[in-house]
Amino acid sequence: MTVQIANWLTAFDAALQGGDPDAVAALFVPDCYWRDLLTFGWNIITLEGRGQIADMLVATLTTVQPTNWQIDSAAEGETTWITFETATGWGEGRVTLRDGLCHTLLTSLRDLKGFEEAKGLRRPMGVKHGANRNRLTWAEARQDQIDRIGHEDQPYCLIIGGGQGGLALGARLRALGVPFLIIEKNARAGDSWRNRYRSLVLHDPVWYDHMPYLPFPETWPVFTPKDKMGDWLEAYASLFELDIWTRSTVTAAQYDGARWTVQVDHAGTPVTLMPTQLVFATGAYGPPRGIDWPGVETFGGEILHSSAYSGSADHAGKRCVVIGAASSAHDVAVDLWEAGADVTMIQRTPTTVVRSETLMELGFELYSEAAVAKGITVDKADMIGAATPYALFTAGQQALYRTIRAQDATFYDRLVASGFALDFGEDDSGQMMKALRTASGYYIDVGASDLIAGGQIAVISGDAVDSITPTGLRLSSGRDVPADVIVACTGYQSMNEAVAGIVSRDVADAVGPCWGLGSGVRGDPGPWLGELRNMWKPTAQEGLWFHGGNLALSRFYSRFVALQIKARMEGIPTPVYGRPLTGET
Repeated sequence: MTVQIANWLTAFDAALQGGDPDAVAALFVPDCYWRDLLTFGWNIITLEGRGQIADMLVATLTTVQPTNWQIDSAAEGETTWITFETATGWGEGRVTLRDGLCHTLLTSLRDLKGFEEAKGLRRPMGVKHGANRNRLTWAEARQDQIDRIGHEDQPYCLIIGGGQGGLALGARLRALGVPFLIIEKNARAGDSWRNRYRSLVLHDPVWYDHMPYLPFPETWPVFTPKDKMGDWLEAYASLFELDIWTRSTVTAAQYDGARWTVQVDHAGTPVTLMPTQLVFATGAYGPPRGIDWPGVETFGGEILHSSAYSGSADHAGKRCVVIGAASSAHDVAVDLWEAGADVTMIQRTPTTVVRSETLMELGFELYSEAAVAKGITVDKADMIGAATPYALFTAGQQALYRTIRAQDATFYDRLVASGFALDFGEDDSGQMMKALRTASGYYIDVGASDLIAGGQIAVISGDAVDSITPTGLRLSSGRDVPADVIVACTGYQSMNEAVAGIVSRDVADAVGPCWGLGSGVRGDPGPWLGELRNMWKPTAQEGLWFHGGNLALSRFYSRFVALQIKARMEGIPTPVYGRPLTGET
C-alpha cells in the first residue's frame, strides 16, 4: 500500500506543479474531503467534493507554490503521514486513499520559513557569557520587560481571557517572538477554575488535557480537581514567562483599519493599549444567559445563574431547584445534595448522558495510557483527530453510541424509569457531536445519574418555567414548585456577544455567532460550514479573533492562531480563501 500512496503522491505533486486544478481534483474520489489548516488558504476550511477543491486551487495555487511532497511514515492500510512545503512554510498532513484515489486529505502548517518556533535546536541561550558591568540578571530583565508593557512597549497582540485558551495562545506567541499581553479579570491566573463550585473536577482524562510544550507529569491524576487545575495554570503562566495583567478588564475597543485602541482597567488604573490583533479567549461561550422570567424580582429566596454559583455550604436543609439538565446542572445538583439540600432538577429538554467509565473505555482510544504505550503522543493524537472531517465524524460517533447504549442498557433503563428524559441527539450521534454543534445538552456521568435514578435528586421533565413566584417557581403546566434557592443552569450566549459589549453591536452582528457546524439540528442552524463557525481563523472583522474551547481544543488550535498572527506581524502575505462575509452565519 505504501507504493500505491507514493504513486498517488507523485501524481498529486505533478498536477500541482503543472498548475492544473482540474487534474488535481481528478485524483480525488467524487465524495472526497480536503481539510486545510492555513497552508493553502490561510484559513481553517474543509473542501467537500472535486468542485470545491478545484475552485480553491484556482484561487490559491499560484501564490502557495506547494512542493516537495514526501511520505513521512509507513502506510497504515490506505493511510499515511506526509510532509511538504509552500512558499512561506513547512507543512505536514495525512492522506487516505480509496480505490487508488484520495478520500480524505489533511494539510496543515507546521512552521513559517525563517520564523520557526524557538524550541529544540532553536531554543534561546538564556544567558550571554562574558563579563559586563551593566549586566541585567534574568529576574531584572524580566521585571524591566513587565514594567514597560503598555507604556514604552505596546503588545502586538492583546488576549482577553487568562484561562487555558489565553495561556496556551500566549505560550505559542512567546515561542514565535510575538509581543502579547493577556488581560485576566481575576486576581490570579487559574482563578477561572478555582472560583467555581468546590466539588468540580475535570470530566476529561489527563491524556486529553495537556497544555502546549508542557504535558502533565506521569504521576498526575487521571481527572484533575479544579483547584489543582488552577494551580497548574498559574504555574504554567510563570514558567513560560507569560505577560499577564490580572485584576484587569477590557472596557472598550475600536479598530481604525490598522490597529486597535483598547481601554483597559488595570487593577483600578485606566490604561490605553494599541495592539494590532485582538483575541477573545473567553472559553467557548460569551456572557451568561439572563434570568429573565417574569416575577424574578418577587422571589423571597436566593436566585443566581450557574456562572455565579461557587458552593453550597449554607444550603443544608433548603429546598433547592436547579433549572437545566446539562453538565453544570448535574454538577450543581450533586454539590447541593452533598451539602444536605433537598434538590429538584427542572429538565426542560432531553439530555444526552454517557457514563465516564464507558467513555474512558470506548471513546478515548487516542488519549490513554495504552495510546502512549503505542507511541501515539498527544500531538500525533491531535493530528489524527484533525484528519477526520466533521462530515465523517458523525458516522463514527453514531457507531460509538450504538455500542455505548447496548453496553449500558441497564443504566439507561434505570435513568429513564426515574422520569429523566434521555436522548442521544437528533441523529443519535451522542455527546461529542452535541458539544461541537451546540456546546450544550449533555452530561458525562460522574455520579449524578445514580442519585437521579435512585430518587435522591428529583426530576421534573418536559415542563418549562413560566414564572418565578415569591415562594418558588410556576411551570408551564401550572404546577408550583417551592424553592428557597434557584440556580439557573441555562447556559451562555455566543462569544460574539462579548464583542458587542466591548467593541460594538454592529461589529458583533457583522462577525456573527461563534461555534457550531451548521448541521441544522436545533440550536445549530445552517448552512453547513464543515468547520466550527468563527473559531481560530479570520473573521469578518479584520484583526479580531476567537480562541477557546476545552483544554484539548485550546492546545491544538492555539498553534494555528499563533501562526496566523505571527505571519501578519512579519508582513508575510496572508490572502484568506473563504473568509466569512459580513453578517454571515
